[in-house]
Amino acid sequence: MSDRPVAADPLRGMRGIFVATLLMEAVVVGLALLVLDRIGGGPGGLAGWYTAGLALAMVIAACVQGRSWGRRDWGLGLALTLQVAMVVGAFAHPALGGLGLLFVLVWVYLLGLRRAVVRGQQPRASGDGKKR
Repeated sequence: MSDRPVAADPLRGMRGIFVATLLMEAVVVGLALLVLDRIGGGPGGLAGWYTAGLALAMVIAACVQGRSWGRRDWGLGLALTLQVAMVVGAFAHPALGGLGLLFVLVWVYLLGLRRAVVRGQQPRASGDGKKR
């Protein structure tokens, strides 16, 4: 056994946030089926099938990536591709495209947060640029 402490991985927490956001988005998209039932062509139309398929894809992606996001480079790309698919869903129903734009803003914020965490992990140079 080693007496050295194991360094915590801050990006592990970010991966958890990404998966949780994807699951939350799947719930919101699934609840959009209720809206489509009231104002859209019903859940059996093109919009209903597209919305249900998108929600299912988000749940599957979150479950698969929740376990292996750090070891797979394509995990974040898959989540962002689902965002594009949601914005493109405006052809099925404009409300779905609006939700897609809202969640794109959430993902832009999360990617900025991830960038800040990665920047905080990088070792600083010996000269920090401050004059004394």
